[in-house]
This record gives sequence, C-alpha cells and structure tokens, in this order.
Amino acid sequence: MSYNLLKGKRGLIFGALNENSIAWKTAERVFEEGGRFVLTNTPASMKMGTIDKLAEKCESIVIPADATNVEDLENLITKGMEFLGGKFDFVLHSIGMSPNVRKGRTYDDLNYHYLHQTLDISAISFHKVLQSCRKLDAINDWGSVVALSYVAAQRTLYGYNDMADAKALLESIARSFGYIYGREKNIRINTVSQSPTMTTAGGGIMGFDKLYDFAERMSPLGNASAAECADYLITLFSDLTKKVTMQNLYNDGGYSSMGMSLAAMSVYTEGLDYADVKEDLSKKGKKATAKK
Repeated sequence: MSYNLLKGKRGLIFGALNENSIAWKTAERVFEEGGRFVLTNTPASMKMGTIDKLAEKCESIVIPADATNVEDLENLITKGMEFLGGKFDFVLHSIGMSPNVRKGRTYDDLNYHYLHQTLDISAISFHKVLQSCRKLDAINDWGSVVALSYVAAQRTLYGYNDMADAKALLESIARSFGYIYGREKNIRINTVSQSPTMTTAGGGIMGFDKLYDFAERMSPLGNASAAECADYLITLFSDLTKKVTMQNLYNDGGYSSMGMSLAAMSVYTEGLDYADVKEDLSKKGKKATAKK
C-alpha cells in the first residue's frame, strides 16, 4: 500500500545488488511512495547482480561508483543531481564487505591490509559520501541520510569478525556528522541496526544460518525481513521523522533488548523442543496458581 510519503522527493541509493538486497527492496518502496532516485554500486558488483533491471522497473539510472573513491563520489553526486533535476532529499548507504571474512581469517588472526579495506569500504566510505555531499551542497535542508548497521557494533557475535569494528565506526560517523549537518542544514543522519538478513553479504558471515536461527528464536517478534527494513527506512526518509537524528535505531524484532527467550532456551534443554518447554512451563504455572 502506498501513502505517497516520498512524493516529490529525490534520493541516492547505494548498494542494491539483487532482489534479496535491502537496498533493492528500499528502492522499490521509495518508487511506490512517489520518490525518485539514482542507483549506484561498484562496477564489479554490477556485473554480479541485476541492478539494471531495478533501474528500468523504477524509471531510474545506474551510475557506477566506488564509494571509497572521492573522485567517483563527486562524479556520482553531480550526475545524480543532473538526472533528478535538483538536490537529494534522502541518501541510503547500504555498503559492507570484509576481505577477512571472505578469506576465513578469524579476529585473532586478521590480515591488517584486509582490515583497512574493511573499514574503508564499510565505514569510512560513509564519511566520504557525507563529506562529498556537503562539499557539493547536494542535500536539501531537512534531508535524511541513513546507513545500515548491526548489533555487533555494541555486542560481540562470533563470526562477525572485523565487520563489528566497521559498524561501530559507522555509527560514530553518523553521530559526529549528524551534529555538523544538523546545525547547518537541519539534515538528519541515522543508522538502522537490522536483524540478520538473508542477503548476499549476510551469507558470507561464518555460521550465518545458525546466527539467523538464534536471532529468530531470541526476538519476540522474529527477525525483520529485508522488505520490513525497507518499510522502516521509508519512514526515516519521510517528513514524519524530522527530529530524529544521530541515533542508532533497532529494527530487529526486539532482539537487542533480550537476554534469553523461551525459544532459545529450548535449544539448550536436552531432549525437548520449543513446544515441549512451553507446555512444561505452562503446566508448572497452572500448578502454582492452583496452590494459591
């Protein structure tokens, strides 16, 4: 259902690769809500994905750019504004990659050249995007910038590796630049900490399937899908959230506030599954009530 939340708004979306991507789902929702945008990804990623199909569907264009290269970014921003006929009202940074993760290097045996690449691609690129936009005065007053993060920025999760360091830096950049852009042009900058999501990037994390299952059991509402994340991002791009800035916002079904859930506990209860544990606890509760 469309509410025309983004009617007349223009934007820039980084990171759409294929139909599983959060950036892809977000682009579709932006289009449904009346927004226009330019898509971008690295030339190498474009060969791996089907982003041209998305551009055609959403009446957009794709401008290749390496988000770690300032010259590429300035070219992207300039051409993007030319295509859209004005400044951006929203920007989505959906970029993350760790060579250490891809190469199977554990956190206590990192390749430091790879670590620098992780930080540059997954976090410093966000600063470069913001700084380039500010230099070119590319974002309208009261615009909105969002980057995708993960709870591993605050908590240690096995297998997430140096991406956790990158996400922590990403969130710090959002706060620091959020203050500068906020006081100057009322532009808000936030990060969204999303549930484990079945994307190409997520699939590269060690033990991702188990991490996904654990988060699903821990979250009272279950994991948020890529489409549900897109719905949330739409509200942050809209004028309904004009005073929300410098925040890390959780879209994770409640996972970030949990300690232990009944469903997760069942995994560690020998010989019982979730239904068995729930029934057992229900019986104990009825007995306790009867005694009273």
